[in-house]
Amino acid sequence: MIAIIDYGAGNLQSVYKALRHIGCDCFITRDRDEILRADGAVLPGVGSFGDTVDSLDRFGIKDTAVGFIKSGKPFLGICLGLQLLFPQSEESPGAKGLGVFEGSITKIPAGEGLKIPHMGWNSLEFTKQGRLFAGIPDRPYVYFVHSYYLNAADKGIVAAQTEYGVTIDAAVESGNVFATQFHPEKSGDVGLQILKNFAGIVKGA
Repeated sequence: MIAIIDYGAGNLQSVYKALRHIGCDCFITRDRDEILRADGAVLPGVGSFGDTVDSLDRFGIKDTAVGFIKSGKPFLGICLGLQLLFPQSEESPGAKGLGVFEGSITKIPAGEGLKIPHMGWNSLEFTKQGRLFAGIPDRPYVYFVHSYYLNAADKGIVAAQTEYGVTIDAAVESGNVFATQFHPEKSGDVGLQILKNFAGIVKGA
């Protein structure tokens, strides 16, 4: 059973529907005990880093998410859910993320022909053999919607990158923690396979 962590994010239902579509048992909750009892957890996210941190604090979810990760059970962050795994973001100075990994979250620089936010389909370059991308062909196209991007301090955790004026660390994978800057729930068959892979990791954990 996978818990989709509810702090009011706008893409909760689309993540839920995608997981149900692939036959995954999942539920939406912000209850601490329900989250910690789950076999796996997903932290989706859209919106601003600071507002989301405020919501996580208000609902007591930040410590719950960190506790879940420390339990060793599979955890997936999506879009802002990836950025929240890091200590802070240029978007919201002073707001404290989960601090699971080290790295910078900074605004995508404006460039000729580049629109911010970055919204649309981009191909991925895999940087290691990650379990989240098992069975997916090279250079798959996935769907992004974001204005800020990750530059991870430890490139060993980076599973995939993409280019949009700069090199974006588009997915991370370390132990039981997985995260994507793109939206697998909006990325067609490739995205559904990514979610199937995560569900398989949860089942096998």
